[in-house]
Parts: sequence; C-alpha cells; structure tokens
Amino acid sequence: MQAQSALPLSVPYTVLKGSSAAQYYPYPEYRELGDIDIMTRREDYEAACRMMSKNGYREVVREGTIRHREFEKKKVFVEIHVYFASLNDSKQSKYLDDLIIENINPSHVLPDLVNGLVLLEHISQHLEHGLGLRQIIDWMMFVDKCLPDEKWPVFQEMVQRTGLETLAETVTRMCEMYLGLPGRTWCMKADRVLCEQLMDYVLSCGNFGNKWESNFRAGTKILSYTSYPRAFLSMLQKNGMENWAAARKYAVLRPFAWIYQAGKYIVKRSSRDQTVSNLKSELSFVKKRNAMFDSLGVKQTPKGLVVYQDGEYKKQ
Repeated sequence: MQAQSALPLSVPYTVLKGSSAAQYYPYPEYRELGDIDIMTRREDYEAACRMMSKNGYREVVREGTIRHREFEKKKVFVEIHVYFASLNDSKQSKYLDDLIIENINPSHVLPDLVNGLVLLEHISQHLEHGLGLRQIIDWMMFVDKCLPDEKWPVFQEMVQRTGLETLAETVTRMCEMYLGLPGRTWCMKADRVLCEQLMDYVLSCGNFGNKWESNFRAGTKILSYTSYPRAFLSMLQKNGMENWAAARKYAVLRPFAWIYQAGKYIVKRSSRDQTVSNLKSELSFVKKRNAMFDSLGVKQTPKGLVVYQDGEYKKQ
C-alpha cells in the first residue's frame, strides 16, 4: 500500500481508516490520501512515536488531542493512535480497540470485517462536526466488496457489540437509495425517512472530504452544546485558553477564560448581524440533527469522550 512506505516503523502496527479503505476501490491508487492513521499495541506506542521523530518527522502539537500523536514530514501527516474508538459505552470502546490490537499482523492491514467496523466508527466520529462523502464512499466500497448477505450475521454481532447496528443499516440503505450501491437484504429494514435525513445532513455539511476546509457552520457547533451547561462551560473555558494569550501567561486570569471566550462569541455574532430568526433557524437545525443522532444510536460530544487511561476505559 502507498501508506505503508511512508511509515518508518519497526514495531507492529496497522493502518486505519481512509488509507486502508483504498483496497476496496476499483482503482486503489485513485483514492486520494489525507493523513495516515496507524495504531500500535499500547506497549509499543511510545517507541513508535520516538521512531517517527528519529526518522525526521516533526511532531505537531494540537491542544486537547489525547487519542493520538501527530507527526509531519514534507507535508505527509501521520497520526499514531494509542486508542481509536470513541463510542457511547466504555465496554464498546474497549471491545473495538482490543479487536484492532489483536488483529495487528505483518501485512499492516486489518481483516476485512474488522476494517469495516473501523470505517463505520470513523463515520460515527465525524457525524457531529461535519460528515464527508469520502467517509461514506469508503464504507460503500467496503460493503460492495466484503459484506454480502451471507457475511452479515458475523458482522452483525460485531456492530451490535459496538452499538453501531442501526448506523450500519441506515448508511448502507442510504448508499443504495442515492449512490448506486447494489441492494442487500440485511439493510432493507432501515427507516427510509432516517436515510433521507442522513443524506440531507451529509450534503448540508458541505464537507467532501477535506477536513481542513470543511464548510460546516461554526455557529452550529457552538449551539450543539447549549443543552448541556457543564459541557458548554467546559468548551468555553477550553477555547478561551486557546484564544487568550494573557490567560496562558498569567495563572490568575485562567479561571476567567470562559468569560473571555463568551465575550468573543457575542462580538462575533454582533459583527455578523445575526438576527433572531437566523439564531432560531440554527437552533432548529441542531435540535433536528440531535434527534437524528438519537435515532441512529450514536454519541454526541456533550455525553463525554470515552478514553483509555490508567488501564481502563473511562469518560473524559
């Protein structure tokens, strides 16, 4: 694979997400690569990161990122994951991450059904902040090649253990309805209205795969938190620390970073001449979107990110 040659690692690892999905395309070389995601065994994680630095990769530090470390060399970005899953329940996340680690092998490519589960979770992770057609098509290519009716019972057990069965059925049926995927009986029970809502949502995000230039509305991201006061304040505090240089320099100001950030949002809203009707429209969009997420059985950010710490999975 094209991705493998970019990885100067001599520890066991596997390629995740988009880079691994290229094998399912009719012409894998035409599947544009973004960044390269890999996962190692936990005992090899620090060694893998050291190897990246030793081989000329510069670490890119992004505040608040705890799922992986990112490295760059000649505009090639590599993310090394210590864990991947971010599901509703800690047992679900542990199941998927353990499954990935157990299936690391010399080919650096996961078995098809495990790889498909990773691609499905990749869709789930992108849902809230702008799902792109590239993630959808990666999944569609996998289903077309690897998930005929006779293989569904085995995969169904896997998606049930991760809470992603409804998402799998809905996305697949949506691909049949709108993107030309040949029909399968295992997704026929998917709610047609939910499929239509999901397709409308994908198009409204305006994200065709380039995560650096997503057109997803910033106001919508902010409004997503307003129903969860603690998460909303946490988001304001985090963004305030990132944007207020004085707070980073002077510890006495840090408790007030959330106030600074709230003020910035108010000023920005005023400068954009946001009318009450515009705000109501965005709030209505968020409510409908969250109802769709509930129907799909997927998480929303305010519920907390499940992470692996101190030998167990817990909510951040």
